[in-house]
Amino acid sequence: MPVYNKLVRDLVPQVIEATGKECRTRILEESEYADALRMKLKEEAEEYLSAQNQRESLEELADLLEVIRALAATHGASWEQLEAIRAKKAEARGGFQDKVYLIDVDD
Repeated sequence: MPVYNKLVRDLVPQVIEATGKECRTRILEESEYADALRMKLKEEAEEYLSAQNQRESLEELADLLEVIRALAATHGASWEQLEAIRAKKAEARGGFQDKVYLIDVDD
């Protein structure tokens, strides 16, 4: 019997049960949930970095976005609030579209 001990999407238990298997779950406390989301962010980032093609890369990016949405909520922010912060930073410092790579800075 595989042991996972990790945060999964809300419908995963139903997906598992639909295959005729049984699984055990529990609902995390808020502090555990925040920690589990941070672990999930790392897991999804590693999966993105290991992706073998465009489709896999996009799937993993979508997973990262879902985790980021949940993390924003744990910090008391909505997706719209997070997007507003992102837009403000982009306006002040730019984004990454120009592909600027900083080599060094003279003191």
